[in-house]
Amino acid sequence: IRPATIKMKRINKYSDGIINKSVNGTLYPAKVKSRRQRWEVKPSEMANNTLNPIRAIVDGMKLTPNPDKPMIALSIGDPTVFGNLPTDGSVLQAMKDAIDSQKYNGYAPSVGYLKSRQAVANFCSCPEAPLEAEDVILTSGCSQAIDLAISVLCNPGDNILVPCPGFSLYKTLAVSMGIKVKLYNLLPEKSWEVDLQHMESLIDERTSCIIVTNPSNPCGSVFTKEHLQKILKVASRHCVPILADEIYSDMVSCSCPSMASLSSDVPILSCGGLAKRWLVPGWRMGWILIHDRNNVFGSEIRQGLVKLSQRILGACSIVQGALESILNNTPQSFYNKTISFLKSNSEICFNELSTIPGLNPIMPSGAMYLMVGIDLEHFPDFKNDVDFTERLVTEQSVFCLPASAFEYPNFFRIVVTVPEEMMLEACSRIREFCQRHYRPCSRDSNDLDQ
Repeated sequence: IRPATIKMKRINKYSDGIINKSVNGTLYPAKVKSRRQRWEVKPSEMANNTLNPIRAIVDGMKLTPNPDKPMIALSIGDPTVFGNLPTDGSVLQAMKDAIDSQKYNGYAPSVGYLKSRQAVANFCSCPEAPLEAEDVILTSGCSQAIDLAISVLCNPGDNILVPCPGFSLYKTLAVSMGIKVKLYNLLPEKSWEVDLQHMESLIDERTSCIIVTNPSNPCGSVFTKEHLQKILKVASRHCVPILADEIYSDMVSCSCPSMASLSSDVPILSCGGLAKRWLVPGWRMGWILIHDRNNVFGSEIRQGLVKLSQRILGACSIVQGALESILNNTPQSFYNKTISFLKSNSEICFNELSTIPGLNPIMPSGAMYLMVGIDLEHFPDFKNDVDFTERLVTEQSVFCLPASAFEYPNFFRIVVTVPEEMMLEACSRIREFCQRHYRPCSRDSNDLDQ
């Protein structure tokens, strides 16, 4: 049926009351009141609801370093900042070869080149959780992988379960989409294991996924196989899928099985990428691994991810072109050297801070972070962790991220990627700062008197 046409430009009224205008012989609806009387352009609800908790806290801090001491920033989760952790030469060569080939200058498929997806599938596959290219979606960094995973599983009004303390991006993304965030507790006295009873108590009929971060940012903790199995049992009992943020997998000093390798019935979207293990966060190469179980996700979740990926045409084509070589040719010695350095620096930091009265560091087993508890009753000069870390900058030019940024007050996070001599200097300054402000509690004084 062709659009109705007339030869003369005129306005027609039909019985339904809609006014139509003919333009070039074709009828279009014409609004009676279409002209705005004044300019009024406002940001969208999504923009207004988007908040990065880290930026909200850090931007509100008064950070004025001591001019007599060079700044040591232990706050930034970027392993490249100090230049002491370069990526491997084979990784750089793979990128150079991809550029020189001139094969990857155009648009790639939104989900990534098939060859690159197959390379990821081969690299990440294991007998307990086999993968094919169709199970891989390439993304612009792990952050976009998390964005797509939340977007495909959740509707406005749903809720997701997020670890506390946990990576702030989960809440930033969810709240902007009208999704409620429920925080389940991690237990510092148990090396940051999940409080399983608390997690299970939060699940209701609108819970659309459980986010599990392993290894953890900000805690640096690594869950045991047995603990992961207990988390899977909770998800299984309530038929809730898991979003597994595993960007730090293999950056560990102990065993760290993937969640998918342990799951028999819980479907899992696993998010990972090149950023941390290969020390190239700026290259923005991430992925989603679709581990379906019993066809729970089926074709709908897969097609949903494809559709969502088409919003921005995916990851950088040149990095995709280098991906197979990066995954297959990076020597094991490179990984071992990085892990050895992180473990050594973590031990230095933990051992140094463990002997400082009023601080309670928790030894990490993976990732790039260490959390330190503050006994604020011994530091009456400070109201909270934000005040403590702000003054640490002012007096000692050492910047640690207050854990209020992860909704976990009275702790701070240290990034352990700095050069060893810088770590030792930072710990020395933290000791001097704490010695200056530490006060015994009244009960401590009474104990001494007795």
